[in-house]
This record gives sequence, structure tokens and C-alpha cells, in this order.
Amino acid sequence: MSKKKALGRGLNALLSDSPLEEKLETDVVVGGSSSSATHTGSVIEISLAEIEVNPFQPREHFDKEALQELAESIKVHGIIQPITVRRLAPHQYQLIAGERRFQASKLAGLTEVPAYIRSADDQQMLEMALIENIQRENLNAIEIALSYQRLISECHLKQDELGDRVGKNRATVTNYLRLLKLPPDIQIAVRDNRLSMGHARAIINVENPENQLYIFKKTVNEDLSVRKVEELVRELSQEKKQKEEVASPQNQPTREIVQLQSRLSSHFGTRVVVKSDGKKGEIKIPFLSVEDLNRVLDILKVH
Repeated sequence: MSKKKALGRGLNALLSDSPLEEKLETDVVVGGSSSSATHTGSVIEISLAEIEVNPFQPREHFDKEALQELAESIKVHGIIQPITVRRLAPHQYQLIAGERRFQASKLAGLTEVPAYIRSADDQQMLEMALIENIQRENLNAIEIALSYQRLISECHLKQDELGDRVGKNRATVTNYLRLLKLPPDIQIAVRDNRLSMGHARAIINVENPENQLYIFKKTVNEDLSVRKVEELVRELSQEKKQKEEVASPQNQPTREIVQLQSRLSSHFGTRVVVKSDGKKGEIKIPFLSVEDLNRVLDILKVH
């Protein structure tokens, strides 16, 4: 039976390049008969009763309906992709990858399943389980981000190494990890598929958590598109920049400028703004209508 690529680039690389991989001399049951000298990397039929679940499995809940559908498929077609186990002792194995197939096989009434035998220590078991979990198609963005974070913190991987393991570039990994900085309410919405990854990535560019929650609630209540959320973020960012410019000490007018503004405002009958950095500047004379503009022009004697 040839090894398929369903596990994904990262997990396959981890399984095939394990430094612990070595030949195991043991008696195993293959199709009901005894076979010796089975080595790591082979595919054999193993009794379900001899396999224990992976204690490092990050996935806690399995969709019962989807599991039953897989069981029905296994009854008809068998297990196309073998599970992966590590040998603990003669006739005792621990699951590394493929728990859905393992559980569905039990539901389907199987007594044996095809399995790859691999060597792995506890650290590798955790890493393999996390990577397989990431490569599921129905994971939401927060689940992926949490798995990335566990790989970094518990498996001591750098972001570049993590990217190589899961077949993603560093920027993609960073974008997922940034989601974990969002307020809990927003993370829960992403987890529950009430907010898309695109929406969340736009919101994360807002620094203030209160503003993040404001945009989030507006997005959900008004069913805003990602583009509209990006526009809101830009508007808030521009407002923040303008407020910072006004509040900046170097933008505060001197007493002389304040006095000049007062005299000019009295002269033109409207609020005149004078800005200066000590060398250059500008004078703004607002007008409310064409008639008001003509009045200002008359004062300036511009015809």
C-alpha cells in the first residue's frame, strides 16, 4: 500500500524525518496471522483493542453526524488512509494521527485497522497531533491560531520553523497569531463563524480595544462587508491622527499667533486660523457662501 499525501506536507515531513525512526523487532498480527521483524514505517493491520488514543490530541469534540457518515463510508470502502501509531510495547500502540478514522472504525464494527508504525517521543507526539489538527479542512481561524501558538510555546518552534512545518509563509502565520490579541468577544465570533478571517484581520489594525469592539458590533449588526470594515478602520485611523496632530505641543499656537488670529478674526468678521512653525505657515479665512466670499474679497480689496 503506497503512502498518500493526505496528511499534508508538514506532518509527512515530520513523520518521515523523525530522528528516532529505527527498526522494531516485534511480533504483530497481519491479516490474522503472525508476522515478525516488522519495522518502523511499515503498514500493518492492528487490532483496535491494542490502540490507545493520543493524550496530546488537541481536538476534544468530534461532530457525531460527520463521524457516522465516515463510519458508513468505511463500511463500504474500508480505510483508504491508514492511521499512524507509535509502538509502546508488544501488542500495545498509541495513536499519533487519525483519531476520526479510529473512532469511525469502531462505529463501523471493524476489529482491525491499517496503520503506519512510527517512532516518536512525547514532544513529537504533541507536534504531530497539532499539525494534523491544523490540516483539517473545517478548522476556523481561531482554532488554527491557537494551534500555531501551542506549536510555538510548547514545541519551542520559531515562526519560520512553524511555517515550514505547516506549509505556510511567515506572514500567514503572523496574521493568524495576531487574531489572539483581539478582545475575547471578537475571538468567539470568529470561532463561531459569525465573523470572517477577513473582517478580523481588518479590525486588528485598530489599536484601541474599545474601537475594535465598536467596529465589530457595527459589522455584525449591519452585516458589513470586509471592504466597508476596512474603510471604517481607515476613518478611525485618520481621526486619531488628526487628534494627535492637534494635541501635539508643536502644533499649539504661540501667544503672538493667538493675538494675530484674534485681530484678523475681528477684521474679517469670521474665525481666522493662523498656523506657523516659526519659519513658514498659512492663514485660513473661511466663508459660508458666495456672498460671504465676496465680502472677504472686498475687505482684501481683491476684485
